Amino acid sequence: MNTSLFRKIDRPHYDRSFGIATKLLRVNWLFVLACCALAGIGYAALYSAAGGHGQPYATPQIERFFAALIMMIAIAMIDIRIIAKLAWPLYGLGIVLLLAVWKFGHVGLGAKRWLDVGGVHVQPSELMKLFLALALASWFQRASYERVGNPLFLIPPVLAILVPAALILKEPNLGTAVITMSIGAAILLGAGVRWWKFAIVIALVAIIAPFAYAHLHGYQKERILTFLHPGRDPLGAGYNIIQSKIALGSGGMWGQGFLHGTQNQLNFLPEKQTDFVFTIIAEEFGFAGSLVLLGILFSMVAMAVYTALRCHHQFGRLAALGIATNLFLYCFVNLAMVMGLIPVGGVPLPLVSYGGSALTAVMLGFGVLMSIHVHRDVEFAPTDD
Repeated sequence: MNTSLFRKIDRPHYDRSFGIATKLLRVNWLFVLACCALAGIGYAALYSAAGGHGQPYATPQIERFFAALIMMIAIAMIDIRIIAKLAWPLYGLGIVLLLAVWKFGHVGLGAKRWLDVGGVHVQPSELMKLFLALALASWFQRASYERVGNPLFLIPPVLAILVPAALILKEPNLGTAVITMSIGAAILLGAGVRWWKFAIVIALVAIIAPFAYAHLHGYQKERILTFLHPGRDPLGAGYNIIQSKIALGSGGMWGQGFLHGTQNQLNFLPEKQTDFVFTIIAEEFGFAGSLVLLGILFSMVAMAVYTALRCHHQFGRLAALGIATNLFLYCFVNLAMVMGLIPVGGVPLPLVSYGGSALTAVMLGFGVLMSIHVHRDVEFAPTDD
């Protein structure tokens, strides 16, 4: 029985050749509008984080967003088959960049995650997640369901997941490494890899988890202990999450008002412009404002999944699934982190948190997603079955 999530849907294929004007009409402009709304909320939060000033966070971030928005629309105009041909070269580029980080990377906050390119910090691990999704989608594009069931056929894609995950873990960046592997697992599942193989992997992870804990970095162990017992060091390791929870609770239903959040304006909030930016929104706009933000994020994930379901070719379905998974995990990990539901992992909130690398990588992914949506019914080469 075919248990694949995105396989062999009986739909007619159309090889359409249309101009830029037609492509612009086929863009999912509701998704673009959601991106702009999310960036607007981010601008307000970063403006408040700077005490009511555009510098140093809000103005540079919104400028980067509009540049990335133009890039996103430009990528949407590129035929998705061209992007598919570039999938593995881009994957190779991502591996080279991760190796360069290992050798020449910039150290910040105890981790080596960035490359200095012309005075700009670039975080290759953010780009690698997109490149991995494209490479895996390309690998399974022409594969029959029977071939996916062959364990030998799965060795290259599994290695393609583990190699970048290991390099990212070496930085160290546990949160991004876990997200990278989760994206790979989602695409394998969507391609038709049998459920029992995932069950075996999960069982093995559960067995080796206690041994893996012994090899974690000291700060990673501290984050886990702080997550389990946040009050054990309230002025040290537990300070961030305690202040975050205070800010979340102090907003109430309607919030304390824009620029009037006490935890934010009195600088009690840690890393408020990056990982903990959601606490500013919750404190100043309350539960109601938080629901608006969550609604926008949920709608964007839903539209990404919808694009995957509507796509007529396997490459687009799997690539869109990977991009949707990345967006969902971005949101879930960040929000769960600031609420104290999981250990702090240093994952930003997409288009809201301050940071150029994450914003650029996310918008690159959205550009590919829009290309999939625009070219959802183009015809690829026949599958090998």
